[in-house]
Amino acid sequence: MYKIVKAEKLADMIYLMDVEAPRVARHCEPGQFVIVKLDEKGERIPLTICDYDREAGTITIVFQTVGASTMKMAELKAGDSFRDFTGPLGCPSEFVHEDIESLKKKRILFVAGGVGAAPVYPQVKWLKERGVDVDVIVGSKTKDMLILEDEMREVAGNYYPCTDDGSYGHSGMVTTKIEKLVEEGHQYDLCVAIGPMIMMKFTCLLTKKLNIPTIVSMNPIMVDGTGMCGACRLHVGDEIKFACVDGPEFDGHLVNFDEAMKRQQMYKTAEGRAILKLKEGDTHHGGCGHCGGDE
Repeated sequence: MYKIVKAEKLADMIYLMDVEAPRVARHCEPGQFVIVKLDEKGERIPLTICDYDREAGTITIVFQTVGASTMKMAELKAGDSFRDFTGPLGCPSEFVHEDIESLKKKRILFVAGGVGAAPVYPQVKWLKERGVDVDVIVGSKTKDMLILEDEMREVAGNYYPCTDDGSYGHSGMVTTKIEKLVEEGHQYDLCVAIGPMIMMKFTCLLTKKLNIPTIVSMNPIMVDGTGMCGACRLHVGDEIKFACVDGPEFDGHLVNFDEAMKRQQMYKTAEGRAILKLKEGDTHHGGCGHCGGDE
């Protein structure tokens, strides 16, 4: 059992929890994810790691209530436990393996949409701890939906909040803020965009036009988290990839977002899953072999 040591509501339908998982905390890196289960018969839920404390042996997760399982999760309190907490899974962010001095010379922009602020935060924090300052744009529908603002301000070189309704920060979508920054003279060598699929798609369309290489996280299309369900199958250029095994991060300019979003809708029904399995044959599943749990 994995004890919850902290549980709080960040915004409407968005919750944060610190969970005791020493093995995951010892080995995880920014960009990776975990799979949680409430009980023996519970649904497997993949969640990107928001933060970690190796000394305390805890992992921070942030989630939004979108179905029955996450609604049950939202009812948990400090002292309650998860039946399973498996990880770390997926590949760490690419910059974890890059030369730090080279990273310090790069101008990096992070763009987060909604709950996407959670997986962006550990990456920006990791870079800050190594002397790399980056710009961060975080967008939401309203001011009340912005999360982790204080934490993000502490680690970002420049923090730019955006709201669709103009109630706070930049008025408009994150893409219009990117355009404004570029128009003001900001130049970027890399963009990392994490959030809803539609937000990542339009961010990539813009950054491609601006010649800014862009990395995206395809965590939103994961279901099982091991490659066996076929939910996160996608085309990255001419290659078939699986977000949970090969990612979750990919070259955003090569991701076929339209196909991925269409598959996401089809996968929600039994008939849709059957059609996908029939059409995709042996390439429907990705396999894994990387699951170890917290032992």
